[in-house]
Amino acid sequence: MTTNAVIVDAIRTPSGRGKPRGQLSTVHPAQLLSLVLRALVERTGIDPALIDDVIGGCVGQAGEQALNITRSAVLGAGLPESIPATTIDRQCGSSQQAAHFAAQGVIAGAYDIVIACGVESMSRVPMGTATLGKDAFGPAVAARYAEGLVNQGISAELISARWKLDRTTLDEFSARSHRLAAATDFSSEILPVTVEGTDGPIRLTNDETVRAATTTDGLATLKPSFRNDELAQRFPEIDWRITPGNSSPLTDGASAVLIMSETAATALGLRPRARFHGFAVTGSDPLLMLTGVVPATQRVLARTGLSIDDIDSYEVNEAFAPVPLVWQRELNADPERLNPRGGAIALGHPLGASGTRLLTTLLHQLEQTGGRYGLQTMCEGGGMANATIIERL
Repeated sequence: MTTNAVIVDAIRTPSGRGKPRGQLSTVHPAQLLSLVLRALVERTGIDPALIDDVIGGCVGQAGEQALNITRSAVLGAGLPESIPATTIDRQCGSSQQAAHFAAQGVIAGAYDIVIACGVESMSRVPMGTATLGKDAFGPAVAARYAEGLVNQGISAELISARWKLDRTTLDEFSARSHRLAAATDFSSEILPVTVEGTDGPIRLTNDETVRAATTTDGLATLKPSFRNDELAQRFPEIDWRITPGNSSPLTDGASAVLIMSETAATALGLRPRARFHGFAVTGSDPLLMLTGVVPATQRVLARTGLSIDDIDSYEVNEAFAPVPLVWQRELNADPERLNPRGGAIALGHPLGASGTRLLTTLLHQLEQTGGRYGLQTMCEGGGMANATIIERL
């Protein structure tokens, strides 16, 4: 008999803008993750001693996010010391991979109840902190890719050029992200966070990163982010169209999903809201590192026997606008089902938290629209991608 892994609850903090204006920048990242862990326990009323493991995602595992931040968050949440925790890094897909490991552990019989979660304070632990300018690849990688690897912004430029996505197309999609997010009520998925302001406590209930007044014309005035003379000479095919407006902003946030076997949920009197239907993870070209979402999606569809038309909602992480646009084109997917509540361009991309944030948003979208299947996929640094299909119950 197959054991189903089900989602009982899913929650996230609001998306906080990066320093200096972001309200969540004042909160230690371990504390931020503690808030969503404690909320899952309180909302469901489960005995926390029953939790077998907590698997968290975090990309910048340095400074305040070092030393297994997920374990620190478990202890900071006041949960029993008997609950173990681990922190994993699959770059932007870290907490999506955490959800995979959690659900697969349930299916395999290794877990009955587990939390998948993620956190990133990009304000307090900036990108690049972990390497401090050191070579993280080593000589063998340098020899294999003698032409040199590039950052994700250049990868976004390269795929925009290869798929002939012009600046207007990218900016129109980005304005759509803000428009859809501004029109969506996220209150059912957001855990309000109270922070100390200069004039007293501030209760943050909405995403700080959404700009309702965003227009394509306004985005067109922004300058490219990644161009310099050396790169322009190396990549003459690039027209330099990636800007802060068609990229995800630096963001702070945390998210968490309570996963258990269907048997455990029934025994505890809890209602399963969705079950995990399929998983896939794949590697891809590390130069064009953002394209892995296409083969990952193809793989998970093949494994489940579903077609893209069977999926009611798609969450494709908007690290940069060309990523979901290339994905939609290659899969011939319905653009109306793509990120219908907006995406990371508007809602932010707190790296380690984004996987379970997308899962939380996807679950609520299916519930509010009556959809059956939802698909989530995310490009990842180094040329990788995860894909997940859930089925609403």
